Amino acid sequence: MKIKFLMIGLLGLSTATAFAQKGALKDAQESYDKYTVENSQKILAAKAKQDISDAKASIDKAAANDKTATMPQTYALVGAIYAATAAMDTTGTSAAAVTAAQEAIKKAKDADTKGDFKKLISDANSNLAIYFQAQGVKQYQTGKYELAYQSFDNWNQATGDTTAMYYSALSASNAGLTNPKFNAYAATDYTKLLSTNFSQNAKIYGYLSTLYIVTKDTSDALKTISAGVAKYPSNADLRGQEIKFYLMAGKDNDILGKLGSAVEADPKNKELCYYAGLAYTRVGDAMDAKAKKSKDAAAKSAAAKESADDYAKAAGYYKKALAIDPNYLDANINLGNIVMKPAIDLFNQANGLPSNATQKQYDDLRAQADAQFDLALPYLQKAVDLDPKNNAALTNLWNYYRGKYDKAHAADNKAKAAELKKQIDANPAKN
Repeated sequence: MKIKFLMIGLLGLSTATAFAQKGALKDAQESYDKYTVENSQKILAAKAKQDISDAKASIDKAAANDKTATMPQTYALVGAIYAATAAMDTTGTSAAAVTAAQEAIKKAKDADTKGDFKKLISDANSNLAIYFQAQGVKQYQTGKYELAYQSFDNWNQATGDTTAMYYSALSASNAGLTNPKFNAYAATDYTKLLSTNFSQNAKIYGYLSTLYIVTKDTSDALKTISAGVAKYPSNADLRGQEIKFYLMAGKDNDILGKLGSAVEADPKNKELCYYAGLAYTRVGDAMDAKAKKSKDAAAKSAAAKESADDYAKAAGYYKKALAIDPNYLDANINLGNIVMKPAIDLFNQANGLPSNATQKQYDDLRAQADAQFDLALPYLQKAVDLDPKNNAALTNLWNYYRGKYDKAHAADNKAKAAELKKQIDANPAKN
């Protein structure tokens, strides 16, 4: 009989122990539930902190016992409680709690086959997101972009939040400036964002194409920016970027068809007007070179005419840019150069006349050259006034005074040309 009573006593002790561990699990759940209510109210912040501390003490007991350690609820509560503990920490010293929460969340997802603790798992991920977001912001603001990328990526992994993915991409782009391997991470996140309904996707097309330019992937850069323009045709920034990238890639002819519509869509955009002028300038330069190399008279004439037409279109766009901003340096430089170009050609033609040419032929060509030189002067002088150390501007004005044929002011023009040459030679900046 004593043996029977002893066995009953032992069985009773065993059952009591099991209930005690389940009681710890219950206590952890109750303390956590109190915390979730209190944490939303600032006035109860201290109570919330105490309850999450109590919850942690209880769940640690449940997690240490073989009978409750592997229960889905235990894993879920470990994840939720440890994540909440990390989220409440403002010092950034909760790395161990974060790791424990991440491991527990994974185990909870695997163990909770019925989805009974889906809410707890969601809470855990939300609290981890709060922690990683706060850490990422601090790291980004202090220039620790690699760490910021990891924090924002962890936030994204916890919640699938597109804003988190956006911040991780921005961080990776900045980190890529010093550690190129992060460029691939940025490209991956930007590409994923474009498959979502993220509100900033128009910008993402621009960011991703710029990233491809930085990594010298011109083909993907052009494909991406063109896809962005196709999806957001009214976005002037994307249109301007597309034109700029095509120009950078030397694909001037490929972009000509889009220039007119781009400027028409955003007529007050001086840069668009400038880029349009630049494209037509470069196409005109190519045709001019072709005309000068051609030995066939008909082909030479056709190329020269096409070149002149391109230059005229370029001048029109530069003038549009200057109508918006008269102090636009590059537009003044390029317009002055285009207007002066025929004058230089006439100057060279006059000096290249055969020995049997008449004085009248020479004088006529020089008079035409002088008239054309004078049309360019306002833009040439304006460019130098805007930037007295710009070599392109100085060289253009120097060429004007070298080419201008004016007997009455010949000595003065020669002196001005000599002074400009001194400035060019003394200028260390090779613009």
